Amino acid sequence: MKVWFKYLIAALLGVACAFILPVNNTTVSEFINFLTELVIRFGRYMIIPVIFFTTIISFNRLRDNHLLIKTGIWTAAVIVAASLLLTLIGLLSIIIVKLPRIPITGENETSTAILGIADLFRAVLPYSAFETLNNGTFLIASYAFAILIGIETCVDQVVFRPVTTLADSLSKLMYTISVIFTEFLAYGMIAILCFWTIKFRTIITSGVFTPMIIMLLIDFVIVAGVAYPLIVRYLCHDPHPYRILYASITSVIAAFFSGDSNLVMQLNIRHCKESLGIRRRINGAIQPLFTVFARGGSALVTTVGFIMIWRSYSSLNIPFRDILWISFTSFGLSFLLGGFPAGGAFVSLTVLCTLYSRSFETGFLLLKPAAPIICSFAAAFDALTAMFGSYIVAVKTKCIEHHGIKHFI
Repeated sequence: MKVWFKYLIAALLGVACAFILPVNNTTVSEFINFLTELVIRFGRYMIIPVIFFTTIISFNRLRDNHLLIKTGIWTAAVIVAASLLLTLIGLLSIIIVKLPRIPITGENETSTAILGIADLFRAVLPYSAFETLNNGTFLIASYAFAILIGIETCVDQVVFRPVTTLADSLSKLMYTISVIFTEFLAYGMIAILCFWTIKFRTIITSGVFTPMIIMLLIDFVIVAGVAYPLIVRYLCHDPHPYRILYASITSVIAAFFSGDSNLVMQLNIRHCKESLGIRRRINGAIQPLFTVFARGGSALVTTVGFIMIWRSYSSLNIPFRDILWISFTSFGLSFLLGGFPAGGAFVSLTVLCTLYSRSFETGFLLLKPAAPIICSFAAAFDALTAMFGSYIVAVKTKCIEHHGIKHFI
């Protein structure tokens, strides 16, 4: 059975459970919450071991084959271009379509989210490099340590051969264990879907956010069905770009309903390797970068959300200069969400409201009830970007062995 089909069945079972179980019962509700948290932890369990050992081998091979700079340039270009494209799509959609206003509430909140940029730098450079292996949230910490080892082992291949041999074996071992985890994670999706459906049912019942949900869904269809396939078609000269969309189904399902980019990364790595045929040297090097920095989905929903907040507070047209500021600030904030693998989109919206000021500091409260669905769409966009982006980088660096669609997992 295909992996995506297992996740789809689990999703349907989770939705059914949300309607069958007595979710209004406190004990049942607490159990579902607890079970969902365990599943998220289970999904993240093998991320650091896989990243650490695979990154060592990836950078060792890339430097040895003189592909380090080329890979870095293409990865950076794809991440920036994808984030800019998604921001533009979000901006155009919310400008062209004027959604109904959100009713103003009297809710107040004194505490706001902060990005904690200084803490991110501290995480990358702790007092001991081994402390980076304890950080299961900000993946760049352990990733940077692994890069250092991988590059330095190229200095003397003979002396450091035992290190690379060990890292190579451990990379393969951790990947094998990770595959087992992704298989069992399909069953865990039942709990995640049950939890998500309960929240979504509350959001959709009010009807206030339904137009925004429809708009985000249309944006996703445009990106997944038109924009990204066209880019791959003409940039990679691939006559069958929808193969990548097919390979992305599992990741998109897991991303949308969990809202967790770190959890999805294992699925991205597996499908890029076993479905798209991307070699480990590229897969291990770029997947953490896409997971942490390719958060254009957050930029898209942040732009849409803030302009909705503006229109809810004021009937005046937004000045063009402010539209540009909102778009580019959302775009910039998307690169600083590495410390928020889940909920980053709403954090970005909160920070944007604070930076804009002008009595909009607490404007994010209007969209707070819809935060779960906003973050779901952001995660789905980002998972799609990681899959298509990885394929582009692999093709441009010639580190891919194309598989027939019947061999996709």
